[in-house]
Amino acid sequence: MTRLATDKAAFVRTHTRLLPVPHAPEIVLHVADEATALWEKTEEELGAMGLPPPFWAFAWAGGQALARYILDHPAIVTGKRVLDFASGSGLVAIAAARAGAAQVDACDIDTFAAAAIAVNAEANGVALTVRQDNLVGTDEGWDCVLAGDICYERDLAAAVTDWLSRLAARGATVLIGDPGRSYLARERLAALATYEVPVTRALEDNEIKKTSVWAFREA
Repeated sequence: MTRLATDKAAFVRTHTRLLPVPHAPEIVLHVADEATALWEKTEEELGAMGLPPPFWAFAWAGGQALARYILDHPAIVTGKRVLDFASGSGLVAIAAARAGAAQVDACDIDTFAAAAIAVNAEANGVALTVRQDNLVGTDEGWDCVLAGDICYERDLAAAVTDWLSRLAARGATVLIGDPGRSYLARERLAALATYEVPVTRALEDNEIKKTSVWAFREA
């Protein structure tokens, strides 16, 4: 591990609290109390300017729903090669590992997310492969692809949805966790389960978000 990676891991541990995930309390995550303050500390202490918001420091609704679904239906991932795309904190990847996946790739292009994923995996006693590749459009033969909270921006949501649809069409199990955000392609998806997920008011408009796990409709 490089010095910068070590510094980022130390930063994650110092400026977050290790707490159970509200809708999946079997898993603990290093989470922040407030996004803006953490963002400012990132720039001040590590000189890391121009970073994206610290999405990695929170348990988002879609990720919580996906984690709950995987933990309750472990056969989906048991013995499988799993990709958790836009992994953030690593919550969904950790759930897949806990549910018996043979291999889990946790992918996020944010370097702080990569550090947080490694720290959270260690806290939960699971082994993951942390990746910072831009995997959109690629296919490495994953058996199962999981994606939480990816539909918050139009162009990204469209590109990722098309890619995930192709993976589903060739036979991968593809699941999306989302509370019904604006750019979710509902017309292409079917809800498998719906939960009332506790979230922080610092990020969402309610303390409880009705959130579903979605799969692509058969053509």
